Amino acid sequence: MHALPTLFLVGPTGAGKTTIGRMLAARLERPFIDIDEEIQARCGCDIAWIFDVEGEAGFRERETKVLGDVILTPQTVISTGAGIVLSPANRALLSPHRNQVIWLKVDLKTQLQRLKQDRTRPLLQVPGLEQRLTEMASVREPFYANVAGLHITTGKSGPQSIVNHILDALAETQSP
Repeated sequence: MHALPTLFLVGPTGAGKTTIGRMLAARLERPFIDIDEEIQARCGCDIAWIFDVEGEAGFRERETKVLGDVILTPQTVISTGAGIVLSPANRALLSPHRNQVIWLKVDLKTQLQRLKQDRTRPLLQVPGLEQRLTEMASVREPFYANVAGLHITTGKSGPQSIVNHILDALAETQSP
């Protein structure tokens, strides 16, 4: 398993990309990079501030820059932001790594349960959270499906079980 190349986690907000990414990296004994955390560390401010000052377009530019910088980091687990697939440039960066991109899928009910009290994600600070998540999914899911070679459903399983499922699925793709 240690011979696996860099792995990327994509998926909607609330799918567990950061939690599962950290656990997966620990299990594989490799570094973990969360692109949203990297953006915040580089600019010294939180994502909400970036959205307030630069708008979504400014944030997306920062996201593309960070992805371009970290994509070739060897033997790493990288958690992306939920909207990373919206940019054609980001999809182009991820496409050559399709077999290393893992789409963490989550159902709407689980997403709502996980995000109903969230105040940190600027795009979710709207009335009608369920409608907003549904709209986001309809736009983003075709992109997730296109860039990801491995599709894993989260939600009812605990994070450790999901990590085990990912490792099993990756082992299957690595065997002759």
